[in-house]
Amino acid sequence: MLRKFFSHFSHNIAIDLGTANSLVYVQGKGIVINEPSVVALNQKTGQILAIGEEAKRMVGRTPAYITATRPLVDGVVSDFEVTEQMLKYFIEKVQRKKFILGPRPRVIVGVPYGVTEVEKKAVRDATKNAGAGAVFLIEEPMAAAIGARLAVQEAGGNFIVDIGGGTTEVAVISMGGVVIAKSIRVAGDKLNQDIIQFAQEEYKLLIGERGAEEVKIMIGSASPLREKREHPLRGRNLVTGLPEEILVTDEDIRRAVGKSIKQIVMAVKTTVEETPPELLADIMVKGIYLAGGGSLLKRLDSLIQEEIKIPTKIIEDPMTAMVRGAGVVLENIGELHEVLAKTEELEPPR
Repeated sequence: MLRKFFSHFSHNIAIDLGTANSLVYVQGKGIVINEPSVVALNQKTGQILAIGEEAKRMVGRTPAYITATRPLVDGVVSDFEVTEQMLKYFIEKVQRKKFILGPRPRVIVGVPYGVTEVEKKAVRDATKNAGAGAVFLIEEPMAAAIGARLAVQEAGGNFIVDIGGGTTEVAVISMGGVVIAKSIRVAGDKLNQDIIQFAQEEYKLLIGERGAEEVKIMIGSASPLREKREHPLRGRNLVTGLPEEILVTDEDIRRAVGKSIKQIVMAVKTTVEETPPELLADIMVKGIYLAGGGSLLKRLDSLIQEEIKIPTKIIEDPMTAMVRGAGVVLENIGELHEVLAKTEELEPPR
């Protein structure tokens, strides 16, 4: 009776702790937070000045002693204390109306497939220290597959490719478990770096990450578009030291990101080659599903379909698939506990 009473004052939550963006799903409410995984830090005092959207606006626009940093690299914790503060910010933001004596929230956090036990412990400890009660981890491809509404608990092959900011996760899922998977540290952020490097080498132009991401979104593609597209790049000429604006084409950006795109396609191809024949037969009928913000690169689905010879489709609202899947597990934790990574024991369903 007491547990039921307190449950009205505690919000159990699922968190997609991404390299680029973090999303928070609250039980019974859905996605309530979608903010950049950025923390602005005063290096002189160690004080955190801003987190999320406000911190991202500071990138490249602050004095030298104020740094806007991402506490996660390739989907794993690189700065424990800053990650803890970011998690605390998210948890407190959804718990503000919580009854003062209520229990701490149960939290599910997504982690890349194949992370080490040390990396899992870092996420678990940071989440606990940030104010969570029980902490459970779910591998990102599993969560994305559930978010894509694939029948992950049935005896059939489900193929998911989750392209985030730091990692690309490729997995075949059946009977509530990952049968085979690959995780490569080539994803959205790497494409941005490719464009930055291309601008320096081809045009001697120094551009920022925001500019690179903008041109990637506007005209970036994995294979040729029907019509030629152009977009301005603004930065500093490395020879003259003066500001400069140039026009780049979709073909330029394809050349810039081409090598990284090939690595993503190769990860998919290798996973297909290693998939058991029975499951591959299912996948040939169901197709390959793309999730994550990186899947929105124009014609990436077409390129994968052309190279792998299996129908490929982008799921609905791919950027929120992982947190939506974790949210489904949160809402049905008794029935879906087997899909969680083995960390803490679940309480018996009540």
